[in-house]
Amino acid sequence: MAHGRKYLEAAKLVDHARAYPPDEAARLAKETTTVKFDATVEAHIRLGVDPRHADQMVRGTVVLPNGTGKVVRTVVFAQGEKAQEALRAGADEVGAEDLVKKVEAGWLEFDVALATPDLMGQVGRLGKILGRRGLMPNPKAGTITFDLDRAIREVKGGRVEFKVDKAAIIHVAVGKASFEAEALVANLAALVDAVNRAKPAGAKGTYLRTLTIASTMGPGIRVDIPGILAAATAA
Repeated sequence: MAHGRKYLEAAKLVDHARAYPPDEAARLAKETTTVKFDATVEAHIRLGVDPRHADQMVRGTVVLPNGTGKVVRTVVFAQGEKAQEALRAGADEVGAEDLVKKVEAGWLEFDVALATPDLMGQVGRLGKILGRRGLMPNPKAGTITFDLDRAIREVKGGRVEFKVDKAAIIHVAVGKASFEAEALVANLAALVDAVNRAKPAGAKGTYLRTLTIASTMGPGIRVDIPGILAAATAA
């Protein structure tokens, strides 16, 4: 793929053969932003696992201490007192059968869907619609729960889900280019620590292979993994 002039100029600032200390990598990610809007900074973690094997699947959630910088639109499938709890906690849309029908009709103006366990029979009808977009409530992601107050506050406050893809890579947004470098490092450290703790028993050899961060449309910057693990320990 041919890159534009701005990307090529930004790429010259990065030594692609080097794994940068976390603080230097975060500053570089901010400096190499090539877009006019507040770019998202993404982390890409290559793992030493084979996701085709169930015992090597890596999945979990982590609350980023400085949030994602993104307004998270949240819908909740709940009824009765639990629906009221969701509204009080700041859910953007709450409902039961009515909300299921609204989504079935094509409405998808949200980023995260939560549900109470008693409504999963109805929400299950949305499997094909929500599943292919990664929006289906899931107990492993903490999005099927009766503790809606905590779950909504965490989602709104910076809780993100991570899941290894077919290429054994995890992709997660860890903030915005407008964040201070220290905030990006803290978020990245929290993510890497959570992924490290989620190491499956079936993983052999080096588990955390490479860590790269990049802003939207910006060049990739390799991060020193021992350095970010040390930052996580110090947090």
